[in-house]
Parts: sequence; structure tokens; C-alpha cells
Amino acid sequence: MAHLSDMPEKQRNMIVNQDLPDYDDTPCVDGPALSERKIAIITTAGLHRRDDAFFTPGVGEYRIIPDDTDMNDLIMSHVSTNFDRTGFQQDLNLVFPIERLRELQAAGEVGEVASYHYAFMGATPPMAHEAIAKDLAGLLKGDNVTGVILAGV
Repeated sequence: MAHLSDMPEKQRNMIVNQDLPDYDDTPCVDGPALSERKIAIITTAGLHRRDDAFFTPGVGEYRIIPDDTDMNDLIMSHVSTNFDRTGFQQDLNLVFPIERLRELQAAGEVGEVASYHYAFMGATPPMAHEAIAKDLAGLLKGDNVTGVILAGV
């Protein structure tokens, strides 16, 4: 794990001095039981299907991963000097826990696996994601998703 003190000065300053959004307080609300929820995965591992465009550093964008995608077709175009792909190469579930989610559905722990999942590239300034986060919220709502697994890397 990299520490700020171990990073080159330029990278460290970029992280420490970045503009971050302000958020209003949002009260938590009750929802359906987990066993009744439709769950999607959102990952920041920069995953996408082999034929999709690679992620562009610093640009707020996401890729859609249909649930019926052959998971062997997923690649990672995340860029970061501190990013280790070893875990992804050994087990996709470390960054995109689709098999675990399907196991939870089979066991009746979650209601349904969503039709679509979403991938962002981490190491992108949060402000770059603001507009697309609203777009993604609409897609999730349109797919009747009532819960997400946030797989941050």
C-alpha cells in the first residue's frame, strides 16, 4: 500500500490539493429487506468489455457491464502508478464480486442480480464524475435497482 509520503511530490500534491465536492446531509431511509432487493455492482477498477473503449485518465466516464457478459471478456484499463493488477488477474471477484453476488441470490440472501453493472476508473477527480453520477442514478432507477455493491479499489 502506498502512503502519501512515499509518492512523488507532483502526485502527492495533486491528491492533497484536489477540489472535492460539498454534499448536503442526506438522511438514511429504510428500504426493502436485502432478500427483496435487486442489486447491481459498481466498481472503480476500470473494467470493461474487450470491445469497449479504454478509460481515459482524468475523464468522468463509466462502462456498462451487462450481467450476461462473459466475465473472461473483461479487461482492466485502469491507469495508476500505484495500482496492482495481480488480484484481478487471479480472481475477478476481488474487484467485481459477481460470483459472490450470484451465490447470495442462489441462497436467497438477495432478491435479484441486476441486468447491468457499472465500472468507473478510480484515480479520477470526483468533480469529473458529478454529471455522470446523475446519469448513472437514472439508469439504476430505470432498472429498478434497490441496492448496490460499491467495489472500490
